[in-house]
Amino acid sequence: MSSTGFSLAPVNDAAKAVALRKMKRLATGLLVIMAVIFAVAFALQHRYPWLEYVRAAAEGGMVGALADWFAVTALFRHPMGLKIPHTAIIPRKKDQIGESLGQFVQENFLSRDVVGTKLEQFDVSRTVGGWLAKEDSATRVAQEASTVIGAMLEVLDDRDVLALLESLAKKHMLAPEWSSTLGRIMERVVADGHHKPAVDLLAERAGQWVADNREMVVSLVAERSPSWVPAMVDTLLGEKLHRELQKYVQSVRSDPHHSMRSSIDRWLERFAADMQSDAEMIAKVEAMKHSLLGDAQLRELAATSWSSIKAALVDAMENPGSELRRSMIAAIRDFGARLRDDARLAAKVNGWVANAVVYVVENYSGQITSLITDTVARWDGRETSEKIELQVGRDLQFIRINGTVVGSLAGLAIFTLANALLR
Repeated sequence: MSSTGFSLAPVNDAAKAVALRKMKRLATGLLVIMAVIFAVAFALQHRYPWLEYVRAAAEGGMVGALADWFAVTALFRHPMGLKIPHTAIIPRKKDQIGESLGQFVQENFLSRDVVGTKLEQFDVSRTVGGWLAKEDSATRVAQEASTVIGAMLEVLDDRDVLALLESLAKKHMLAPEWSSTLGRIMERVVADGHHKPAVDLLAERAGQWVADNREMVVSLVAERSPSWVPAMVDTLLGEKLHRELQKYVQSVRSDPHHSMRSSIDRWLERFAADMQSDAEMIAKVEAMKHSLLGDAQLRELAATSWSSIKAALVDAMENPGSELRRSMIAAIRDFGARLRDDARLAAKVNGWVANAVVYVVENYSGQITSLITDTVARWDGRETSEKIELQVGRDLQFIRINGTVVGSLAGLAIFTLANALLR
């Protein structure tokens, strides 16, 4: 084989070679038998006239066997090494054979009409949907998908992923201006009253704190009052202040229209407006954003997020009983059932598949068939001939056997007919 030749992968070559040799020996053995019979009959036909018929049959069998041996051999090599014209057809014509095979495939298998008709008969949606709706099929698809995802996670370079996440975070978190967006969100929240539960909670916690810290209030009053004020007066004032604080906080908690609540609403409305229009406020919000989400924080956030996501996905992919695997199986079965039972969805999917396949066929059929022609062109001629002979040579030996039998019968018939008509 030449150094540039393309070696075909052997598949059961040894067994096929043994079978081919047996058939060759059988066909050649029949030729030898015919030759022996012819020689004996030819030598004794004058003594035994009936041997003329045997001779004629053997003669015809030899002619048929030799002719078919020549025809079969000429496909793969030069008979007896003689470079007779129109022999060794496969080694000489392998490139033309590859081109013809590619053209045949393109015209008869990759045409728009053939593919479209086949897809209409196949009904991709209902066929695939019915298969996916089965538990075993959905489990198998989920398992294969899990294997692919797991392999991808193992192949991915964590440094590249982290760099990508950090880049995306900078682009979509740091680069955009947050203040105006947050201001509009706050404005909407206040307008719809969604902040009121937070005010209720704040008032409740304030009331609880005041109730639990009476002594602190009294001691603070005593510490802040002049030294000449009697201690009893400080205590009375502190307790009075504590009771008033309790009453005030309780009124804020119980009255939804309390002035304090209105003040909080107005302050939030002004703050939301300033976040959208006040340059100084916008700058402060942006500075706070960058201080919270600087490069170091973003890098740490990306690393932590990716590590958690990867660990969770790997564990879920490897565990057949994980919630993710069960959800995948359920989703696949549900999708399969919809494909099978929903006529509108099935029609849409069939249309998408047909358009995609037809597009590929119309635009890439040449590249698909070139795979055949280019592959055949890279094969070594002699090895190609040997490999093809291994695949079909055993059956071709039956041509030699049939030629021997048919030649014998034809020779006998011709000789008999000639004797009957010409003698």
